[in-house]
Amino acid sequence: MPIEELHGVRVDLLDVDGPTIATDDDTSDLIGGAWSSRAALIAIPVERLDERFFDLSSGFAGEVLGKLGKYRLRIAIIGDVSEHIAANDAFDAFVWETNRGDAAWFVPDAEALAAKLADRARR
Repeated sequence: MPIEELHGVRVDLLDVDGPTIATDDDTSDLIGGAWSSRAALIAIPVERLDERFFDLSSGFAGEVLGKLGKYRLRIAIIGDVSEHIAANDAFDAFVWETNRGDAAWFVPDAEALAAKLADRARR
């Protein structure tokens, strides 16, 4: 898990090849890793997320975001979620609404994350 400083924010950039994030314990492990490295934002490749994350009726996305929020950690989902957006209007609205805030973002790649952080730093 490389840590990068992007526009004044310590980011825990998770590797694509790591374990799937599928349980509450997995989320706790993310928090522990972020806290031990003093990261403020966890960047998770979309490939690492269990499919339940994209089915809002499962409640898993809300659990992950809620738990990270309790520890004042932000999250960025990095990768292509267009297939999930096309398949589910609720998920499309969730991505749109989430991207309006500062706690969680869906971005296509690390460069887009850096651009969002740069824009936020200018505010």
